[in-house]
Amino acid sequence: MSAHAPLTLFSVVIPARDEEESLPSTVGNIFAALHAAGVPHEIVVVDDGSHDRTWAVLQQLREKIPTLVPTQNTGAHGFGRAVTWGFDHSHGDAIVIMMADASDSPTDAVKYWQLLNAGHDCAFGSRFVTGGQVVDYPRFKLLVNRLANFLVRVGFHLPLNDTTNAFKAYRRTVIDGCRPFLAPHFNLTVELPLKAIVRGFSFAITPISWHNRKYGVAKLKLKEMGSRYFFICAYVWLEKYFSRGDYRRK
Repeated sequence: MSAHAPLTLFSVVIPARDEEESLPSTVGNIFAALHAAGVPHEIVVVDDGSHDRTWAVLQQLREKIPTLVPTQNTGAHGFGRAVTWGFDHSHGDAIVIMMADASDSPTDAVKYWQLLNAGHDCAFGSRFVTGGQVVDYPRFKLLVNRLANFLVRVGFHLPLNDTTNAFKAYRRTVIDGCRPFLAPHFNLTVELPLKAIVRGFSFAITPISWHNRKYGVAKLKLKEMGSRYFFICAYVWLEKYFSRGDYRRK
């Protein structure tokens, strides 16, 4: 690991579309965990074109949670675009992507912060290693997830077996070193970690937990994402094996 200056601010980026029911507990639990652990942070929630009361709920939460920074994506919508908007409207020298549906554990986010402070460029969680946990994962989606991650792992020769999970943390230098982002949708979840690895940034892997949402409906549509995931994986695979290291960190 290379030497790094101490981190000063952890930006939690949360894309949210029609998540009025989930956001109070999601944001409240994240704030409580980070505050209790003494993690300096901001919670950047990106309203990505919601049609419900998501924005109104965020305004109400802002009065109770001092580190909450709501913002509206005024450009084209999509999960990847919302996350990128959050990157561009956050101020931390470290960033973690979390879901609005409370599926990600705030205590795991604290572990990520600690790993980044230990000198790693990236902190990657896995739900499928010893100590990891999944609760109420839809069986068909679980099957597709494991197959997709197996193919990514073989194609890129990775030690990571949960690449497709969005819940990961990065130093700001990694985010900037992986631009420009091509993925406008959920395929950003593979573009970012794969680029970070291919471009030579260091990473640590830790067990994490995942719980299925209590409110609302999942936004990921498997039938729409197959070709998009393949495109991003193929793009980064070509960079890995044919770019001759032109994009690796210097």
